[in-house]
Amino acid sequence: MNTPLDLAEFLAPGVSADEVPELAALTAARPLVDAFITLFRGTEAEVLMRLLVLREIGRDTDAPRWSPEALRARFTYLDPVKLETVLKRLRDNALLSFAADGHYHLSDIGRNAVAALAMLLRFSEEEEDVELGFLTAQLAGLQAVGGLTQEALGHLLGKLNELTWHFEEAIASGSEFHIVAARRRLSANEKWLARGTEILRKLLADPEVPFEVAQVAQRIGLAQSRLARADASFQRALNKIEAQRVTLGASGISSSDVSAWLRTLDAAALAAFADDAFALVPEIPLLAGGHELLDRAEAVLSEDVRAQEIDAALPPADATEIGAAPETEDLALLQHFAARLGQLSQPARLAEVVVGGGFAPAAYRLSLLALLADGDLIDASAGPAEGPVGEFMRLPLDVLFGDTLETVDADEIALISSGRVAPRGSAPAADNRSPAPLPQEIR
Repeated sequence: MNTPLDLAEFLAPGVSADEVPELAALTAARPLVDAFITLFRGTEAEVLMRLLVLREIGRDTDAPRWSPEALRARFTYLDPVKLETVLKRLRDNALLSFAADGHYHLSDIGRNAVAALAMLLRFSEEEEDVELGFLTAQLAGLQAVGGLTQEALGHLLGKLNELTWHFEEAIASGSEFHIVAARRRLSANEKWLARGTEILRKLLADPEVPFEVAQVAQRIGLAQSRLARADASFQRALNKIEAQRVTLGASGISSSDVSAWLRTLDAAALAAFADDAFALVPEIPLLAGGHELLDRAEAVLSEDVRAQEIDAALPPADATEIGAAPETEDLALLQHFAARLGQLSQPARLAEVVVGGGFAPAAYRLSLLALLADGDLIDASAGPAEGPVGEFMRLPLDVLFGDTLETVDADEIALISSGRVAPRGSAPAADNRSPAPLPQEIR
């Protein structure tokens, strides 16, 4: 039974409820609103008991009418007095009907409330958002009966915009865990996004759809397009995080693994890590007498001391040394190697010519031999005409590099390319020679 509404204390002075058109739809649905008020008013335990009794009464579809004795037998785990209180509350507020034969059954409003609650409970058992699945299912039902409204579409549009904002916030946070959770949430709702697209396709294909409804449907399509591109944005953000991930030595454990482990700890365990990590420094009082303070005051107030402190003059310039020779490159190793090669009278193995003094000198000699190997392929005018390098490149020697490796195992060298160095004319033709190797061929 509806009671008079007293809305004056909620409205601004001089405004009546009849002047607010937004209240018209709610006041017209007073019976349905009263039904939900009955279900959800009171303590949490009272609400759960009302929902329990109402759902169990509506669950038996073969025998929708219940006698008081059958209800007491069905709810033997409830206190009989509390059960009677719940039944009376539901009956007085038109959620239960009491027939002339003395049997209980659900009213139309009560069955609608139970059906809406069952749908919400069904969606809450899955991973996807309850709101998105529920709203999409509502739109599908309204479309099937031809009752799709602008308000129903607006609820779906608001939910899609909320998801878009949530995903953008996750990407902007730069947190791998937030991004992964948002991506999982998007994947869990992909089927509802696909079904929403089917509803919109059918809706926009109808030539008789109202303009206001079609306008909201187009905005929903744009929102779904933004969500479809969110997965690529998630992947780009994760790629950036992957490039910055640090692996702890050769353990295979990354900074993300450490962060994930720290998230499993409680506040007390995290605070324990700070034990002995900070040292308390006691505050030492100022220990200074009058004489010390007076000495400091005289130094500060003295004009000579202040003049020295503010003197910013540059020091006098130093005279530049005359005749200082510029630094030159040390080519002693090259000259010594050129002298050795100049005394070569018969072919010699590459290892005999290169090895000596360790890995670095041997690699240097091998790189120099590459100049001799390519000497006939390079224009003579392109190289240095004078100096040790030019003299080295003009040595009458041929260098042949092979395709295999020789074992050395001495002087910091394990393997070296096979080959030989011979006075010009005794080695094979230049066009049969292999390209000059790099020093890395010494191993």
